[in-house]
Amino acid sequence: MDDYKKAADTIREKGYVVAFTGAGISVDSGIPTFRGGQGLWEKYDPMEYAHIGSFSRDPQKVWVMLREMAQVIFDSSPSPAHIALNELEQKGYLKAVITQNVDGLHQIAGNSSVIEYHGNHRRLVCMNCSKKIPFTPEVVGIMPYPNCEKCNSALKPDVVFFGEGIPMLAMVRANEEANKCKVMIIIGTSGVVYPAAEIPYTSKAMGATIIEINPESTPFTSSITDMFFKGSASDILPKILKNI
Repeated sequence: MDDYKKAADTIREKGYVVAFTGAGISVDSGIPTFRGGQGLWEKYDPMEYAHIGSFSRDPQKVWVMLREMAQVIFDSSPSPAHIALNELEQKGYLKAVITQNVDGLHQIAGNSSVIEYHGNHRRLVCMNCSKKIPFTPEVVGIMPYPNCEKCNSALKPDVVFFGEGIPMLAMVRANEEANKCKVMIIIGTSGVVYPAAEIPYTSKAMGATIIEINPESTPFTSSITDMFFKGSASDILPKILKNI
């Protein structure tokens, strides 16, 4: 039996699937991974530009990077892997997506239950009063940076900066789904960013089958992965789906 059919059979037989996604799923959408050669961290030191302390001290400086990041996100569209996950939900198998990504592409692709572990760059939040507004291309041009119309404080994307905690509701929901799922599909994540990287271990401990799709092996591969597909999720997920 080929591996694609084996994965498809597992999904069909076990039923309750949760996807755990990282930056790799969005590379085919035109968003480079932060840590890769084309990533933003090559150009901007994350401790200088993506730490909450830096934003509090000098929002104008940090907004130089945020504008660039926003443009990349606004120019992106769902990859074949995002579309495949929507199809998996339509077929009744995929119950939730837990994503470390902040690009909002899972929702644009049509997934209805998306747990945003690190927030969403398509929203802005006020540092002072917590008011949230959509982050649109029009807002990008506001200089030196967008302000809250309620209290005039600097707005920041509603994402988790270094030095900030994971949103409590996202943590609770992610743990619930990790405990409930019968199959977890790990897609495009290095498995080194904590606390997010703990989630698949929770699923495995609860008896879930772990299917991993990554261009390279990760800490998950040798410890908890049951089926490893090496390559691009945009190639591999549609092939699995064809067998379901």
